[in-house]
Formats: sequence, C-alpha cells, structure tokens
Amino acid sequence: MDVFSRTFLPAAAETGLAVQTVSRHMPVFRQCVGSGDATILVARCARPDRPVDGDYLLLLTHRRLVVTRQTRVLHRLRLHLNTELRELSNVTWSPDPRAQAVELAATAIDGVRERFVIRTQHPKQVWQLDTLLHHAFRTRLRRPEERVVATIGDAPPVAPVPLLRPLPAR
Repeated sequence: MDVFSRTFLPAAAETGLAVQTVSRHMPVFRQCVGSGDATILVARCARPDRPVDGDYLLLLTHRRLVVTRQTRVLHRLRLHLNTELRELSNVTWSPDPRAQAVELAATAIDGVRERFVIRTQHPKQVWQLDTLLHHAFRTRLRRPEERVVATIGDAPPVAPVPLLRPLPAR
C-alpha cells in the first residue's frame, strides 16, 4: 500500500467524513496526488462567497492542495483546484472557535483568490486545524529566495578543506 492510501483514510476518518463521500472523491484525488505524498487533511468545506454552489471536499498533502466540488442537483464531481503548495501565495487562515470554523484563503498561480470555510464538530478541532495548516504552510515551505540554486556569474561554491590527521599507531 502506498503512502497516500495509508494516510488518506485515517485523515478522512479524523474529520468524520462518511466512507461513501471519501470513496466517491477518491478517483479524482488519485489523479492529482502522487502515491508517495502523505495526506495532512481531508475535510468538507464551503465557499463563503458562493454558499449554494455545491459541496466541496478539500485535500491537503505535504505538496498539494486539491479541492473537488460536487454539484447539488446531479451530484457530479468536478475538480475545482489542483495546485502545488509552493505555487500558492498570500496564504492566510483565521480560526474562529466560537463559530467552530477555520477560513482558509490563498491566491492561486493564475491570480484568483480562493476562500474556503472548514467547519468542525468541536471547538478543539479548530485549534488542531490551525496547527495542521501552520505545519503545512509555514514550516514546510521555503521562501522563494531559498529556492535559488545559482545565479549567472556566481563563483562555484568551494568546499572547506578537511583537516588531515595522522592515523594512530598500532
């Protein structure tokens, strides 16, 4: 069993998703996520700017954010968002334990600002979501200047010369 399969089902069960919902969305997620990518979060979400648009399911892995939408009338699945985390900019989230929800917002590579509200069953889960999002977006992502490997005109890096020590006599 691959890493994605081993981590997807426990993450979905942790948020209380029905097996039917998970199995329905699984083929779409499989097409978007590699087998070696571990799942951080699977949760039902909504768009605050379009509340009657349909049901959304959010999948967050260590590398990707995938959001699928199921239409209300015909129950068709559509891929709403499929992007690598490093391609997202201006990622923010605001936990609200009184409303038992976390609002996640990010700007995709095409410049569209995406907003999702993830509702929880208990106020403590709001802080668990906050920790998961912090881990995914703050501690795992590097700043763009850290991704620069080399620039034209830079001298090649010189490795420090190791100190030579005589071998002990036997």
